[in-house]
Amino acid sequence: MKKPKVKTGLEILLQDGAKALRGGRVGLLAHAASVTSGLRYAWDALSGLPGVSLVRLFSPEHGLMGTFQDMENIPREQPQPMQGVPIFSLYGADAGSLRPRVRMLKGLDVLLADVQDIGSRYYTYLYTVAYCMESCRRAGAEVWVLDRPNPLGGVRIEGGRVAPGYRSFVGRYPLPVRHGMTVGECALMINDAFGVGCRLRVVPMEGWRRDMWYDESGLPWVMPSPNMPFLETAVVYPGACLIEGTNLSEGRGTTRPFEIVGAPWIEPAAMAASLNRIGLPGVAFRPLFFRPTFNKHAGRSCGGVQIHVMNRDTFLPHLTGIEVIRCARRLWPGEFDWRREPYEFETRRLAIDLLAGGTWLRRVVEEKVTLSECVNAWSREIREFEKVRSKYLLYS
Repeated sequence: MKKPKVKTGLEILLQDGAKALRGGRVGLLAHAASVTSGLRYAWDALSGLPGVSLVRLFSPEHGLMGTFQDMENIPREQPQPMQGVPIFSLYGADAGSLRPRVRMLKGLDVLLADVQDIGSRYYTYLYTVAYCMESCRRAGAEVWVLDRPNPLGGVRIEGGRVAPGYRSFVGRYPLPVRHGMTVGECALMINDAFGVGCRLRVVPMEGWRRDMWYDESGLPWVMPSPNMPFLETAVVYPGACLIEGTNLSEGRGTTRPFEIVGAPWIEPAAMAASLNRIGLPGVAFRPLFFRPTFNKHAGRSCGGVQIHVMNRDTFLPHLTGIEVIRCARRLWPGEFDWRREPYEFETRRLAIDLLAGGTWLRRVVEEKVTLSECVNAWSREIREFEKVRSKYLLYS
């Protein structure tokens, strides 16, 4: 097996036997992608170390082993990987379940957070880490974030920030959609700039550069969530996740979630031709039919397109997702609609507004403002964000 170019924070911690943890009581926030380069789970690797007492596990959305679908209530009774070590679910039946209660952390000296993020603001694992940081501050426990690569690299930034009044579990902080930071860097910024103020340590990676895509790290790709099967999925996600806020299928229930988009009333050739005429950089659209096995339009034949990324270095996923939604609404205004059901424990605000971080996207799609006005606003917000984030970057 070829030696990876990158060592994750987990492997840096393990390489000296995690001596700094010896004699302490340790908790671990982890999920299915919390593995070494040899695919050993973090809890197995840590529990085998002399003097390290791993006494509690915490699981984010989708559960410890990634067996639960999106927005699915995860009970305490998950598969038990370690005999006698309790698992606390941090994604239950209501918004209160997202935050660990202080009693869950009682007696812990350190909570390790080892989660694979995918570099998009909507992805919820970062906010689970932040909730853990807040609760650990109150419980008196230290938080160590074991850093991992941003699969999209750490250079490109896209999209506007979350407006006041639109904070949610898919956007708790004023981050751009594609923020270009690792989970460790984000934790440092959240702790300092956004006022969490816990005792925080980040165990940085070795060998990671900001211009690296995940497949250049040499690390194996493990699905961080059930509908993130490939790096290609993560590449389109900063735009394709916006489809969740509509009545279009985002491809859940197919083998290519987020790369496939459509609905029963869409005529594939017309949609593909319209999108290809725009000339978006680094992408092509192929007409297709598909039948989701679950989620939206389950069991029904849908027309739509597959998003084919031809050049990931020039591809603009956020802009592409917006154009897909605009196209569907322009060609099928009578059938297209916004998602009306509750979304991530929110019942008052539309899912699309939570994902977009405000009402601007609805206004663009409904042709009340122009997309160019929003793109200009993003540019200003990105410049402001770059000034803030520069203080917390750990890698050249």
